[in-house]
Amino acid sequence: MSRVTQRASELALDETTVTALRAALKTTADEVVQAIIDEVPSYANALSGSMGGTIRRAVRTALGHYLDLASGNATGGDAGDAAYELGRGEVRDGRSMDALLSAYRVGARVAWRCLAAGAVPAGLPAAEVAKFAELTFAYIDELSAASAAGHADELAARGRAHERRLEHLAREILAGVSPDVLLASAQRAGWQPPDSLTAVLLPAAQARPAYRALDPSTLVLDDLPDATGVLLVPDADRSHLLRRLTDRTAVVGPARPWTRASASYARAVRARSLSSDIRDTEDHLPELVLSADADAFADLRARALAPLRTLPVATARRLEETLRAWLLHQGRRDEVAAALFVHPQTVRYRMSQLRELFPDLASPHRVLELTLAVGLRAS
Repeated sequence: MSRVTQRASELALDETTVTALRAALKTTADEVVQAIIDEVPSYANALSGSMGGTIRRAVRTALGHYLDLASGNATGGDAGDAAYELGRGEVRDGRSMDALLSAYRVGARVAWRCLAAGAVPAGLPAAEVAKFAELTFAYIDELSAASAAGHADELAARGRAHERRLEHLAREILAGVSPDVLLASAQRAGWQPPDSLTAVLLPAAQARPAYRALDPSTLVLDDLPDATGVLLVPDADRSHLLRRLTDRTAVVGPARPWTRASASYARAVRARSLSSDIRDTEDHLPELVLSADADAFADLRARALAPLRTLPVATARRLEETLRAWLLHQGRRDEVAAALFVHPQTVRYRMSQLRELFPDLASPHRVLELTLAVGLRAS
């Protein structure tokens, strides 16, 4: 406490004055505590019972250190450490720094009144009273600063710990761990589970900025592989969410029950692997279905369209386009012709060729196979 030490070096109370002030320490501490109870509502109940006794002893200790300083016998470091821990404790007790600073202001006023009332009759020269006052208020300022530092450090530590617990929960959700494990992690993180979560993939650098515009209960990770970030948005209004992400390079998965949100994340990842142009996975369900098992889809296409492979490439391509249009338009010849920009008679001719290549073209199973086989290119 350099400023306090400097003030103390300018004032050396004589032994008679110090003895008189020490004799009144308990009374002074009691008056300080009572004034805080009366004037600072946050402490009205906190200073009763055993807690009140602890605080009274702490006030007496601080006043004792102060008198050691004033008499040139101490540095005040212990009192500063105690004030720092007091600030940390206020966070644990759920009180703001404003309440503690108010208590310090009240305590400084009452302590000075009591100390002055004891020092002057003990013979403190009038010229020294001003220095005594300056030392008193400088000492309280130093204690306030130490408590503020402790309060801020505790808040920061708690914030970091809370953020780590939320990130741990997000990783468990993406990994698809059991609901019981997820619920326990949510409770440890102090996170209220929603009904659903919607996964949003976006570049890692955009994750935190985007998060600030969303529900504060959103879970966020920005350190996934390939510089990817993910947001897990609770109970999202989908259209509102998409509008919020208009200026972001985002892929929005489906809403899923929060314990199964890994499925939303998996779909968003797969959609991004299909195309960099996909934003809303709900708009691309056919592609996602048909690409769910790429090998199976390739086998299906090869088998279903095998008859076309016997033809010249150009012919096969024209007939596949015609087959696709015929399936999409449910055999309505004029609509097929319009889609292909050809005459209806051309459609009739090509369809007669296709019926020779696919004799069971009217079979529901064959129609299903062919629809799937040509569907991805059609969507």
